[in-house]
Amino acid sequence: MNTSSLAAADLFSAWKQQARQHPWIAASLVAAVAAVVLLLLSSGYDALTGDKRAHVGYAVLGGLAGFAATAFGAVLAGVLGDVRQRTQDVMLGLAAGMMLAASAFSLILPGLAAAAEQVGEGPLAAGVVVLGLGLGVLLMLGLDYFTPHVHEQTGQRGPESARVGGVWLFVLTIVLHNLPEGMAIGVSLSNGDLSVGLPLTTAIAIQDIPEGLAVALALRAVGMSRMGAVMVAVASGLMEPIGALVGVGMSTGFPLAYPVSMGLAAGAMIFVVSHEVIPETHRNGHQTAATVGLMAGFAVMMFLDTALS
Repeated sequence: MNTSSLAAADLFSAWKQQARQHPWIAASLVAAVAAVVLLLLSSGYDALTGDKRAHVGYAVLGGLAGFAATAFGAVLAGVLGDVRQRTQDVMLGLAAGMMLAASAFSLILPGLAAAAEQVGEGPLAAGVVVLGLGLGVLLMLGLDYFTPHVHEQTGQRGPESARVGGVWLFVLTIVLHNLPEGMAIGVSLSNGDLSVGLPLTTAIAIQDIPEGLAVALALRAVGMSRMGAVMVAVASGLMEPIGALVGVGMSTGFPLAYPVSMGLAAGAMIFVVSHEVIPETHRNGHQTAATVGLMAGFAVMMFLDTALS
């Protein structure tokens, strides 16, 4: 058996062990993935062949905007060299605030409005979006437990992370960050409503610049060369258009798929902000500056949502 086969077998064994230790988390991940697959199967064909094909193009363009912004931040890191940790934490705080506001104003509120049109105002509409929120949290929680990656602020790692180089742990962490952002872009543009999709895509693209910068600097900190760190950080942005295709694919079919998917994307983004981004900005003693950055990012996104809608 070759090395790659052995590594795959080790990882599969680690997944089984993790599932035995955390059966409810494993069941949650299976349920969330099954829900996403069901949405994709019910909506994907319609997205590619129905009268909403143009919306797939919008989603791809939105995802590519996120990729371009991530690439710009990565290249900026290569040009600037070292950036003070305080500045990085403020920039990540800004990104966190924009993600939180985008989740509220460009995903949850339009999702509630869309659900209300189909099931009426009140608890049923809220329940549809809450269902999506729960699925998004379960998806990211399961991926957090079952994907080898690193939490710099706590030292916790996924299964078999000891066998994965530090650089690639960071890369897998980046994937977990970028996937829900791309899904949010795709979902927000799946109905072709630019008053919803444009503010969110703009906000995510803006906050992808400091994320790309931070990723390249983090990769350099774990031993990668400047050029290598820039290239890997740029490549990590490809998860945005991929996630956008998943988002538009799962929210285009039956009517309730749209508000459920809006909630799912919001839940995934809020989970990432609370579980990954905010603790990262607070671990170096710059809590106040990072919190001010978060509030500024929230305010900027509120303004964009109003100005662009």
